Amino acid sequence: MKIYTLLLLVMFTTLSKAQTHRFIYEYQFKPNSESKEYRKADMALDINPTDVKFYDYESVLNDSINKKGGRNYNWTGSPVITRKKNSYQNTNYEMMMDYFSYQTTDKMYWKLENETKTSGQYTLQKATTNFGGRAWTAWFAKDVNILEGPYKFRGLPGLIFELNDSQDNFIFKLAKSQKLEKTYDTSDFLESFAGKKPLNVKIDDMHKQMLKFYNDPMKDLREKFDDVPPGTFQVGGKKITSKDQFKEMAKVMQEHILKSYNPLDLTNAVIYPAVN
Repeated sequence: MKIYTLLLLVMFTTLSKAQTHRFIYEYQFKPNSESKEYRKADMALDINPTDVKFYDYESVLNDSINKKGGRNYNWTGSPVITRKKNSYQNTNYEMMMDYFSYQTTDKMYWKLENETKTSGQYTLQKATTNFGGRAWTAWFAKDVNILEGPYKFRGLPGLIFELNDSQDNFIFKLAKSQKLEKTYDTSDFLESFAGKKPLNVKIDDMHKQMLKFYNDPMKDLREKFDDVPPGTFQVGGKKITSKDQFKEMAKVMQEHILKSYNPLDLTNAVIYPAVN
């Protein structure tokens, strides 16, 4: 990525406090810690006059379609947060059977290292921290006087260009930047999703909801089974023609949840029991 050609406008970011500065990060992540393949997403970091938002950039593209009369809603599972500017208090958004939000305070303590490297015209300095049960390495540019970075990572004396955990489960790399004349309206896909505002809960309640679904993932389909024609429901491409199949399908779903659960923040992770 030729960051140095795409970020020339960054040098002028302090000139207008009324504008929004959007930084797009290439996000690579492993669906589980044993996976050898990465999934990818482009993530938007919007630094607005009063707040900061981090979300999947695909939401912006879908929002444009929806504003033209479409109905393209897709929750990707990528981390989504908002916070007031210069704050470590984050609002986290999650989608399960419903749309939820919960609050966390995510102060982190950085160790500045002497090691540096270059990225185009920028000199990047190394910094390390322990956060969320993982060890992290960041590379930041002092020349870019923005103390922010991807997800909840902030507080370094410059913009974070690169970030990864010690096991390379999660990798963020700055790809490009944009300067917006006004704050982008995210109310249709972040502060609400598909017309529904999030239920604001405590994180313990969030875990209870996740466990409730995990323990009986076929509950809603099973309860509706008698009211629809046989073969209406499908799980993993397999038609459900008998209630006896729900027990088997529940195990398949539980195994899928376990296999695809690799939370970025381990300290706020739910503990799923093994499949019986």
